[in-house]
Amino acid sequence: MTAAEQKQQAPYDLVGGAVVVRNIVDRFYDLMDQEDAYRELRALHAPELGPMRVSLAGFLNAWLGGPRDWFDDHPGVCMMSAHARLPITGETADQWCDAMRRAIADSTVDPALGVKMAEALSNMAQGMAARAASAA
Repeated sequence: MTAAEQKQQAPYDLVGGAVVVRNIVDRFYDLMDQEDAYRELRALHAPELGPMRVSLAGFLNAWLGGPRDWFDDHPGVCMMSAHARLPITGETADQWCDAMRRAIADSTVDPALGVKMAEALSNMAQGMAARAASAA
């Protein structure tokens, strides 16, 4: 595939589509659920993570340029407003970023693209923490 062809592909296609996104999401929630390093982050979530796995996978698919079902099912919802009620701190945002970075790194996503993806998602998580801190 040429560089020009890659530029025309959505990041969704470059990462490997829905199967890879779901693998990333499952790894992310498995890490969060199983490792003490993510204890505070885990405490922000419901005991049953199944619905969150589906929702995050749907969001990431759409965010990456794939099927927009998540946005169609949640009209007018943005990630910042969807998380505004949660007590997101710098620590929980850091935990989210670390678990997501690890989940992406453990996937089949090209490492350079994975770093960019993790960085963009980390910026979003850190923005949520900053917004929560300014509201307090």
